[in-house]
Amino acid sequence: MSGSQAEGAAFCKGPGRRRTWAELLAGRVKKQKHNPEREQKLKDSALHLLRGHQNMNDLLLEVEDSQCKNLHLSKLVECDSAETYFDHSSSFLRSAFRDQASRLGVSVGILSARMLACSMEQVCTKPSHPVLLSSEQRKKLSSLLEIAQHLLAYNMFSRLTFCQELWKAQNSLLLEAVWRLHVQNVVSLQELLESHLDVQAMATWLFKNLCFLCEQTETSCSSADVVEAMLSGFVQLLVLKGFQENSDLRRPSEPEKMSQVATDVLQRMLACKLLALTGLCLFRVYTGHVCCGLTALDSVKRFFHHALTQILTHKPVLKVSDAIQMQKEWSFAKTHPLLTTLYCRVSVGPKESVDCLQEVLEMQEVNWQHVLSCMSTLVVCFPEAQQLVKDWVACLMARAFESYHLDSMVTAFLIVRQATLEGPFVFSSYADWFKRIPVLYSFCLQQHPHFL
Repeated sequence: MSGSQAEGAAFCKGPGRRRTWAELLAGRVKKQKHNPEREQKLKDSALHLLRGHQNMNDLLLEVEDSQCKNLHLSKLVECDSAETYFDHSSSFLRSAFRDQASRLGVSVGILSARMLACSMEQVCTKPSHPVLLSSEQRKKLSSLLEIAQHLLAYNMFSRLTFCQELWKAQNSLLLEAVWRLHVQNVVSLQELLESHLDVQAMATWLFKNLCFLCEQTETSCSSADVVEAMLSGFVQLLVLKGFQENSDLRRPSEPEKMSQVATDVLQRMLACKLLALTGLCLFRVYTGHVCCGLTALDSVKRFFHHALTQILTHKPVLKVSDAIQMQKEWSFAKTHPLLTTLYCRVSVGPKESVDCLQEVLEMQEVNWQHVLSCMSTLVVCFPEAQQLVKDWVACLMARAFESYHLDSMVTAFLIVRQATLEGPFVFSSYADWFKRIPVLYSFCLQQHPHFL
């Protein structure tokens, strides 16, 4: 049989009939064995496509076939229609997400988190304020968060994925939107902050937004209650996480980066206002009122001790000789009112504050203006601090004479001189104090005549 005859026979099935290509190939197709590795690669590819797609609505339109166009999941999460769909049928909502997740080959929790994060980003676009939502934006966000709460109740929403997706668009993320996630129990502030991969970037973002929030409290606005609640909530979290007791073994230790972010942000805020000494808001942050929601009082005490230490050691450029010459300008009456207010508000108590002064002077370089003006504020505003200061001076003088410790003697002189500036109701005159210690008076007159 010739070659052409054999080829013709192969295409014929019975007399006079040619077999189709589909019939020829049908016998060669074999059912592929289940390959878990290949299946996982396909899922990973689908997940990569999902995460990298810039427009979720367009992506969902691509995968919606003609049999499922009645679902329209992309329309479901549109801010203007979310409430309508949700009120109509919650089971429809869950069914729509499951169908689309199955079609994409990804977890329904990841899909819902990605879509809601995308929708939340759209809500925050074109803001009218650096940190606050408009009334229309609040309404739209409320509908989205209602959907998220529903999905969470059915274990169909990934908090971690949601947080990660939000931080990808952090430059357009409004602080109030983050706050409302916390208030409506979708994602807590702590969970959201801890999910950020870059500690420095997180601290910078939060510091900038809290500064905007502080500026807002100094102007009258219709959102005053919201601003106050946001400020208190963020400060309470930062204080609690930045100054909690690490040795508490009854609960797992918090991630180190959360503590770093908390202390970094609070330090930046205080340093910024110390340089400017403007704005009442930041000083209200350092109050028991803002921290009253904290049950961990030890954290509050550690926070205030840390804040006072930062104030006393801020930019220590003056020498003792400078302090002696300028001391009269640092009395309580001449100190900036915001600074004296700050001293009072970071004071857990007179004894703790005097102890902090003593500790800082013994161990660190100090800002003499802050140290002495703080001491004046304590003895004027807290009468019980007067005796504490006298006892402190006595201890310094005893140490000076026992071991000829010149630093202790100089510190004692400066403290007494500062106290006497506040008048006889606070401290006896400088000359009277010297007369009570004849030996000391004679010695100091010879060594340091400028003290008189």
